[in-house]
Amino acid sequence: MKNKKNKIKVGISVGDLNGIGAEVILKTFQNSMMFEMCTPIVFASTKALSYQKKVLSLKIDLHGIVNINNAFPNKLNVLNLWKEPVPMSLGKPTAEIGRYAVDSFIKAVEALKKGEIDVLVTAPFNKETIQSDAFDFAGHTDYLAQELDGKPLMFMITDNLKIGLVTDHVPIKYVASQITPEKIRDKIEIMQRSLIQDFGIEKPEIAVLGLNPHCGDGGIIGKEDDEIVRPTIEQLKEEGYLVFGPYASDSFFGSDNYKKFDAVLAMYHDQGLIPFKTLSFGKGVNFTAGLNKIRTSPDHGTAYEIAGKGAANPDSFREAVYKAIDIYKKRKEYMELSENPLQTKL
Repeated sequence: MKNKKNKIKVGISVGDLNGIGAEVILKTFQNSMMFEMCTPIVFASTKALSYQKKVLSLKIDLHGIVNINNAFPNKLNVLNLWKEPVPMSLGKPTAEIGRYAVDSFIKAVEALKKGEIDVLVTAPFNKETIQSDAFDFAGHTDYLAQELDGKPLMFMITDNLKIGLVTDHVPIKYVASQITPEKIRDKIEIMQRSLIQDFGIEKPEIAVLGLNPHCGDGGIIGKEDDEIVRPTIEQLKEEGYLVFGPYASDSFFGSDNYKKFDAVLAMYHDQGLIPFKTLSFGKGVNFTAGLNKIRTSPDHGTAYEIAGKGAANPDSFREAVYKAIDIYKKRKEYMELSENPLQTKL
């Protein structure tokens, strides 16, 4: 077993306490094997998680701390952010619980920036209830982009399928106007860098989906693919990128064409996430690539309809923890080898 100093510290923002976030966190760390690979620290309060434990009849020890340095290596540590009882109404979105979710997330990001935790795993929160004058962001990614170095890429990942997005939380009516050569290039550059340093793929091959049905059918159903997407791909090819497309998205996944590539770049949210969740739901992970720190999350939302019923499946959250740890190790190894290019493994 790794000693306390070397074990990876996984910070966890608790998400919406009226949803299933606390449940999947508690269920994940009921498995004592999780403590072999990391020291988890939940940014919340022992009172709040103890209440969830009781409602869900879960057996797991909580170790309350007031300082991250006091985290115990073989316990589910809870950094106590609040002393007061949290007014939970399981299954119901409330602005008050939204404020607790934001507080947990902001404090966890602060710890990530300071290096007090090594990686961040975020439980889901409600994008409506988190809104306030103090927190005016569409979600986790937008805030992370402001607080951390680098440019973010929403990268949905499993071992066998990786899909990144050119645009993410953008209304459909605005998508076409945001598809530019610069943005496509940026996302492919981020994706390639991540595939190399975070996943150990030396020469990644990337497929790009077209924006319009049938990639525009020669301009009959839209000109963006011929005028923007295809020329950008050709230019990147000339520069040495192994990038291919554009491919018609309606048949790309059903034909198993995606299996020929290391990753896929989709033009907008549902174009990428519908096939991803269809093929991988409950096993997928949302990874924010392109930033100087590592953040992952499960591929599901707050799931109010099953909150408090003990029915939440922790598989995706557990995968988010696994992937955060794996990416951290891969990136660290890549950085060490890049700094010492003549270094070889014995």
